[in-house]
Amino acid sequence: MSGALGTLALAGLLAIPALGALLLALIPNYRVSAAVNVMLCALTLGCAVLLYAYRPAASLYLLVDDVNTVFLIVTALVGFTTSAFSAGYIAHELQGGRLRKKDLRFYHAMYQVLMLAMNVALVSNNIGLMWVGIEVATLTTVVMVGLYRTNAALEAAWKYFILGSVGIALALFGTILVYLAAQEHLGQGLAAMAWDRLVSSSGRCDPALLNLAFVFLLLGYGTKVGLVPVHAWLPDAHAEGPTPISAVLSGLLLNVALFALLRFKLIMAGNPGVIAPGPLMITLGLVSLIFAGFMLFRRRDIKRLFAYSSIEHMGIITLAFGLGGPLANFAGLLHMAMHSLTKSGIFFGVGYVSQLEGTQRIADIQGLTRSQPLLGWLLVAAVVAIAGMPPFGVFTAEFLLISSTFARSIWLAIPLVLGIAIAFSALMYRLHGVAFGETSHRHALPRYRLAPMGLHLLLVAIAGVYLPVAVVTWFRHVASLLG
Repeated sequence: MSGALGTLALAGLLAIPALGALLLALIPNYRVSAAVNVMLCALTLGCAVLLYAYRPAASLYLLVDDVNTVFLIVTALVGFTTSAFSAGYIAHELQGGRLRKKDLRFYHAMYQVLMLAMNVALVSNNIGLMWVGIEVATLTTVVMVGLYRTNAALEAAWKYFILGSVGIALALFGTILVYLAAQEHLGQGLAAMAWDRLVSSSGRCDPALLNLAFVFLLLGYGTKVGLVPVHAWLPDAHAEGPTPISAVLSGLLLNVALFALLRFKLIMAGNPGVIAPGPLMITLGLVSLIFAGFMLFRRRDIKRLFAYSSIEHMGIITLAFGLGGPLANFAGLLHMAMHSLTKSGIFFGVGYVSQLEGTQRIADIQGLTRSQPLLGWLLVAAVVAIAGMPPFGVFTAEFLLISSTFARSIWLAIPLVLGIAIAFSALMYRLHGVAFGETSHRHALPRYRLAPMGLHLLLVAIAGVYLPVAVVTWFRHVASLLG
């Protein structure tokens, strides 16, 4: 019975966004299509939650396990709340003339294609199919970044396409090398591309091929994660695309690429003859953290500011998983979930701010706590949360990671703490004027439109104070699986 429910949930996870994309491409009315988009995302979330309790049998193509259910539920939850935020946000863009009516069917259809592609990548047991899922997600977000058709938006989309294509090509080459290393022992065909079989037989694979493969995979999927020095597409894509896509990029797509890296890291861990992948991930994570921290001081555009914040936090998460061990992996999982909720919530707020103020320039956005008190204070709370202050969940994750790092190496802990401190200083410096500066006007924004942002902050605050035993047990188990 549980297997049948799991199979049904898995089918729904993939079929709902696939059929939804076709349906939304045919609905001309915006209000109807926005409501259908939210409903489809809610159904997808229900399927993801069911997969936590009911697991279908693994096949050569699809696999649901303890690791990917974490990512599935976070993806479905943020996808749902972002669709709710998107309904009001895109309606305002239509009224303001930035989008045309014929763009809306395309937007909602592409949103469901994006959800489908990310879900395919997460549940794939075939490393080639996982690559296809991430590639489709990349191409989908490329066209959505250029939706406004301004020169800046088209330039950002083109830059994203070029750099993303280079990264995904490197990842493809790494995937082929893993297949070549495995086929000698697993035979040609699908068996040599099945992730669960690759993990169990990786100890017999050629270490030299696996070493070379992981370098390409780290650079390729690292481009999608937004790790320095292959991060250049990310700030432009966040700044010029519709804000709901910025929320999905930061909160979800970066996680999916990181998930792919973790899958291959486990393959590497099963072969004692390969170089340890951890130090490479730690190095890129630290470089990304410190570089992004300094770049935060120089940002003039509020969406670019939080784009670099995403690079900072993905660096911290990559460092955590590179460090490995039960505590660091637990911290990485918790940080990943908290960052997704907090950063997407920040982009919800930033989206409304840019619409109300008519600009994304930080210098022109002042005194939000006076002009729009509820939105202003929610944004203050969100920035305090993402900066790593208590009582929010990001603080808990960073505290656990710093504790684990100090126990392993003080020389690694020092640059970690320094990078976090630099980013914290930059965010607080930027927050002051935006939240508490002088303003001469007030804005009217219906409070119900802030519900998705409020929900995210509530979940992050609860996680910082109390984590349910079931969640702790689940994350501990996944942390042990990640090595």
